[in-house]
Amino acid sequence: RVRAAGAAMGSLGRCLARSLPRGQPGLSPPGPRCHGSVPPDLQEKTLLVAKPDAVQRRLLGDIIQRFERRGFKLVAMKLLQADRRLVEQHYEQLRQKPFYPALVAYMTSGPVVAMVWEGYDVVRSTRAMVGDSSAVGTIRGDLSVHITRNVVHASDSVEMAQREIGVWFQRDELVAWESRDRDNIYGL
Repeated sequence: RVRAAGAAMGSLGRCLARSLPRGQPGLSPPGPRCHGSVPPDLQEKTLLVAKPDAVQRRLLGDIIQRFERRGFKLVAMKLLQADRRLVEQHYEQLRQKPFYPALVAYMTSGPVVAMVWEGYDVVRSTRAMVGDSSAVGTIRGDLSVHITRNVVHASDSVEMAQREIGVWFQRDELVAWESRDRDNIYGL
């Protein structure tokens, strides 16, 4: 049963299944644990950009704290004044929208903080954490004051996250480091 459950859950499940006790539950010592290479499920990455309103209103600490409390790992971060070319490349799929010129002007109006977060199901979880401006308990619901000043951008899919991370960061700017609390967060 453990193997079937592990197969259904993917590499995280296989790793967890290998770390369960052998023989009767609670009576045998634990089997081998998954140290060394991290399961791919735990290495999913997403882009989060704290927009100029977040930086101007000094909300970065609150935003970062929410991700750290969730157990996600920060693997890249930079403060920058985004130029027009970078913002246009990032939002290229919105080029035909009527709000596009205002969006580009706004995103280039002040410094932003681009971050890459890593963890299990991080893209979907980040979208839920960001929420919308009417969802109390979310970043936008708690911190934004208007839809045009919605504090953060978050990638909406794993594929989009990969593309957007490539727009904002060079490959060597992402730091691969071992999180010492991985066992506490994921039970590995």
